[in-house]
Amino acid sequence: MKASSAKFALGQVVRHRVFDFRGLIFDVDPEFDNTEDWWLSIPEEVRPHKDQPFYHLFAENAETEYIAYVSEQNLLPDHSDEPLRNPMIAEMFTRDKNGSYKAHPILAN
Repeated sequence: MKASSAKFALGQVVRHRVFDFRGLIFDVDPEFDNTEDWWLSIPEEVRPHKDQPFYHLFAENAETEYIAYVSEQNLLPDHSDEPLRNPMIAEMFTRDKNGSYKAHPILAN
């Protein structure tokens, strides 16, 4: 099966469909690109297909901040407009006056 186009964009705030966390997308893989052990650690009845985009998130829940790797099928847009508190966000993004997250320009030589 061929990988589809990504539904979500870098800098977009999303929430998990099942688990109570939300996050900011900072990278996307067109299809699964993690270890086989990681994939097999997910219970088979809820294990996502590998042939879909997977997103790297600066994630947070009520207790902590962390990095998450989530399949597209398990994400929904987050329309809460609540700012995220994950301290890693400031390294790559700024939040504009409208509440959107914009990536810092990348300097290359």
